[in-house]
Amino acid sequence: MDPRFGQLAKVLCGFSTRLKKGENVLIDAFDIPEEFVLALVRAVRACGATPMVNLHRARVNREMVLGATPNQLKLARHHELARMKKMQAYIAVRGSENIFEGSDIPSDQAKLHGEFMRPVLDWRVNKTKWVVLRWPTASMAQQAKMSTEGFADFYFRVCTLDYSRMIPGMAALKKAMEATDQVHITSPGTDLKFSIKGMHAVPCGGEYNIPDGEVFTAPIKDSVNGVLQYNCATVYSGTSFENIRLVFKKGKIVEATSNNTKRLNEILDTDGGARFIGEFAIGFNPHILNPMQDILFDEKIAGSFHFTPGKCYEATDNGNHSSIHWDMVCIQRPEYGGGEIRFDGKVIRKDGIFLPKPLQKLNPSYLLGKAR
Repeated sequence: MDPRFGQLAKVLCGFSTRLKKGENVLIDAFDIPEEFVLALVRAVRACGATPMVNLHRARVNREMVLGATPNQLKLARHHELARMKKMQAYIAVRGSENIFEGSDIPSDQAKLHGEFMRPVLDWRVNKTKWVVLRWPTASMAQQAKMSTEGFADFYFRVCTLDYSRMIPGMAALKKAMEATDQVHITSPGTDLKFSIKGMHAVPCGGEYNIPDGEVFTAPIKDSVNGVLQYNCATVYSGTSFENIRLVFKKGKIVEATSNNTKRLNEILDTDGGARFIGEFAIGFNPHILNPMQDILFDEKIAGSFHFTPGKCYEATDNGNHSSIHWDMVCIQRPEYGGGEIRFDGKVIRKDGIFLPKPLQKLNPSYLLGKAR
């Protein structure tokens, strides 16, 4: 067994979920090597916890969703929710041989599945200690434009980063966000204003996602005005989107265009909350520099932010509820056009680099141990 498997499993069971003796843990394994599932089971047991395992295959899951009926989904929800309620922790590792496996699932069918299974997701997110990560595959290496071996090396370097180095800077950013009323973001094609006054901010440094590196909050629901031009491609429900441009008025997306404008608007018309924003987050993982159409990586890109149509998190509840949560990413480093984020008129990040001294501990030079 690759020794890196055991190292990563210890990070997930130790730092990320902080497993304790007697806790129950659900391991959700999607198209990943059995050797890593074994490493996770052993790491869970080493903590004195009890492992439960689900083995998933993407093609099987696609077939189940394609033909799902309300009766089937009701039974699945009852079963999955009952099991989730017995878990104190959840570890999901998601591989994918084909990121477009669900591209031919009709939107109405995907919506039906999402609506029925939402209570399971809500319980897992709000009631368990959880961590979710991708697994390196040849298709991910292609997305990242890297060799398979090179991508695997990159993956384990990112996932075993010393996330404890993020703690001081994240605490400072959390404090700054919670003291802010008006946010103003500018970059090529973007001039966006909104309020985060009174909103809670949540640091994410390896406890919920691996890789990690963000602090998130949510805008006051009706405060968003302006235009936002995203510069990262994104995949949602098996469909790839590029050059997404959103226009906001009083919090609502009133205009949405992309390379697939029709499908984009179909998704944004899913329900009443899909055209409002549920999350604003600032990313700063020093190892992740370029998009690869995998949101668990892309939303952590150094010098990026994401602005998310759809459901808010319970910890940052701005009153927006939806069956979708679509993280869309914009990078503001110079090679992507640059840009600024201002808090109450003060520039806190310019061209991807944090300027206030307390926040400089989130810059790559510090997180990689190169600061002097």
